[in-house]
Parts: sequence; structure tokens; C-alpha cells
Amino acid sequence: MSRVSLRKKSSKIIKWKRILLIFVSAIIFIIGSGFIYEWISSKQAEANFPPQGKLVDVGGYRLHIHKIGTGSPTIILEAGSGETSLSWRDIPDQLAKSATVVSYDRAGYAWSEKANRERTGANIVSELHSALKKEGIDGPYILVGHSLGGMYTRLFAQAYRDEVTGLVLVDARPENDERDTRAIYEQEKFAGNPPATVLKLLKMSGSLRLFQDVLLEGLVAKEDRDSFINVMAKPSFFEAKEEEGKLANSTEDAIRGQNLDTLPVRIIARGVPQDYAKAGVSEDNGKRLEEIWQAGQRELLKISTSSQLIVAKKSGHMVIHDEPSLVVETILSLLER
Repeated sequence: MSRVSLRKKSSKIIKWKRILLIFVSAIIFIIGSGFIYEWISSKQAEANFPPQGKLVDVGGYRLHIHKIGTGSPTIILEAGSGETSLSWRDIPDQLAKSATVVSYDRAGYAWSEKANRERTGANIVSELHSALKKEGIDGPYILVGHSLGGMYTRLFAQAYRDEVTGLVLVDARPENDERDTRAIYEQEKFAGNPPATVLKLLKMSGSLRLFQDVLLEGLVAKEDRDSFINVMAKPSFFEAKEEEGKLANSTEDAIRGQNLDTLPVRIIARGVPQDYAKAGVSEDNGKRLEEIWQAGQRELLKISTSSQLIVAKKSGHMVIHDEPSLVVETILSLLER
């Protein structure tokens, strides 16, 4: 091969190396810019979205407790998986006209700090009780739990029975849910939510903020996305939510066959079936899952001799959003007792 040919070949190689270097540099710059953009935006969000309540130390980390209203008993609101004190929207304000109302964020969620203990129901209940006592928010309590939060309120009532005067379970997760549905989900090869590592990367890279209308479609209501991005969606949130889900079966075991004697219990069950097809579940198995859930709601009647079932006819799982007035009326009915 002549020297001229070698020079031309060498020149082409250098040219392609430069193009590749420019391309890689551009990709690194774009990715790096996303991380910097999210870091700056998150810092700004801390100033723009301050805690609504107080941060209370419960043993090396602090829980966000938001107390409004006056009077006894005190109404405690326990949100579902991936939900926070903000999820109740204006329900606390409605209730505060008649009683003291406390909404809060579990460790790792929203304004609460990351816990140094595993996310078992027992630890979650203990942390809430400790925060209430430190703030001088004594019982008696009316506990209101939505979805997974319903299991935590049941465990709270079991652990501190003398301090609880009523229980409202809002489309609460039944105690046999995992046991009864595991085989169906395995048959469907249902993957569930993306791993916390993936969600943290999406948030830290700025992707979740920039493309929220696409990535959060069907997961977070439009009116809640601003608070979700700026308050809720932190690495500690995704980690805590994932760990709670993995350890939920231990809470199911703790409350299975529960007997709360004559404690007034109100069970609000959804009237609109869950759309399992959106999650990729087949129609037949979707019907089976809904039947299991509804049967579980009826089984909850057995935990007390003073229980009552209420069907939220216009609501899906998020009854607190679909029919908040029904939730308020049900809680107030216990307050009047």
C-alpha cells in the first residue's frame, strides 16, 4: 500500500474517532445537564414547598406531622402505598371543623426523613405512636386508613387498643391479599412497579420532571403531579415504598384473624371495579382479582362486632379522591358516636 493510501486511511480513522468523541461528549453533556438541572430544581423545590406541619424526631430520623383543628377524639389519617399527607387533599380541612385532625408522612415519604429501621408495619406503627406522644397528641383516636394504610391502622388499633375509639377502612388491603392473589400474578408474569433504582435514576436525571406528562400518565393525577415531582418523588420515597411492599406480608400475618371486640369499624369498599387490563392483566384474571378484593372487603366485617360496610358506588380504588364527601361523612358519623 502506498504512503498516500496509508495517509488517507489514517486520516479517515482520525476523522471517525473525532466524530465518535464529539458524539460521546454530547451524550455525556446532555446527561450531565439533566442531573444538574434536577439538582437545582430540587433545591428550589425545598424552598417553594416547605413542610405544612412539624418534623418530629422518632429516634434518629424525623416524621412530618400535620395537625389542624381542635377537639377530641383525634382523627389520624394513614395514607396508602405511595401516598402521603398531600393525598388527602381537602379532607383534613373538612374534618378540622369538627375535630383535631392529624395527617402525616411515613418515614422516607414527602417531608419525612429516611428511617434507619426496616419498613415493617410494626416499626411504622411504633414510629407514628411515638411522634404523636412527643407532640402531646393523645388519644382517643379515630384511625382512618386507605389501601395499604388500612393494614397499618388495624395494627395500630391492635397494639394500642385502649387509645382507639373507632376505625375507618377506605378500600383497605385485606389481610390475605398476597396469599390469595400471588398465583394469579405469577400466572400473568406481572412485574409490578419498576425497581426503585430505575425510578431514582429517572428522577435524579431530570427525566421524570421533564417528561412527567408521559411517564406519570395513569399513575398520578394531573392536579397532583406538581407536588409529586417537587415533594414526593425523592430517592428515599422510592426506596421506602418498595421496601414497604416487600414487607407487607409481615403486616398481613400480624393482623390475620384480628378481633377488635366492639370497636366501631366502618369499611368503605369501592363500587367501580379496578381496571386491571391497564396493568396488562388478562380479562379473566382481572375479574378474579376484583372478586378476591371485594370478598376481602366483606371479610373485614369480622374484625369487630360493631362493623358496617359502605359501598362507594361512584369510586374506584382512590375513594378519597372520587368521593371525599362520603369519606368525611363516614368519619364524622363515628365522631358523633
